[in-house]
Amino acid sequence: MSKPCIILIGAGGHAHSCIDVIEQQGQYQIAGLVGMQLEMEDKHLGYKVIATDDDLPQLLKEYNYALISLGQILLSDSRIRLYLQAVNLGFQFPVIIAPTAYVSRHATLGSGTIVMHGAVVNAGVRVGDNCIINNRSLLEHDATVEDHCHVSTGTILNGGVTIGKGSFVGSGTVIKEGVKIGEDCVIGMGLSVRSNQADFSRYTGKSSS
Repeated sequence: MSKPCIILIGAGGHAHSCIDVIEQQGQYQIAGLVGMQLEMEDKHLGYKVIATDDDLPQLLKEYNYALISLGQILLSDSRIRLYLQAVNLGFQFPVIIAPTAYVSRHATLGSGTIVMHGAVVNAGVRVGDNCIINNRSLLEHDATVEDHCHVSTGTILNGGVTIGKGSFVGSGTVIKEGVKIGEDCVIGMGLSVRSNQADFSRYTGKSSS
């Protein structure tokens, strides 16, 4: 029985990580990538850029499934725009989980979210739509990650932490249990976050705004 095809929307470095997880998961066949006009015909790990954003309505006639494979550092606007564009057209966004990740049966994951190699998503965790739960990150019990967030490599969200919509948490950062991070925040890498952060904060460990 043939696997359903999926297209990846975004043709940068993060797409390589997504390709590897999808190949390892083994549930979908990658049909190609969607990128910018200047990227047309480029190949990424053997998969060709076959279209641009403008071609998504035409692609829907042939492919049902999509994943946003554009990375997110600082701003989430582009990932949100592409996700909503594709959803409104009628694409389906599966949850993609690396076989080396652990996701509790008591956790919930939203559509279009990818859980990457070695990540742990523990009991009671809720992750929204179109999120990146990156390699070796740990989401402890009852944490909440709202839509369109990137929890970067090696991050630890302790129990009951909340990450607001569209936020980014940098590699290796540890967030204390129960802390709430607002919407559209950027939390730097390698930090210890012990207090709540308001919407639109830029936290570097020295000051926040």
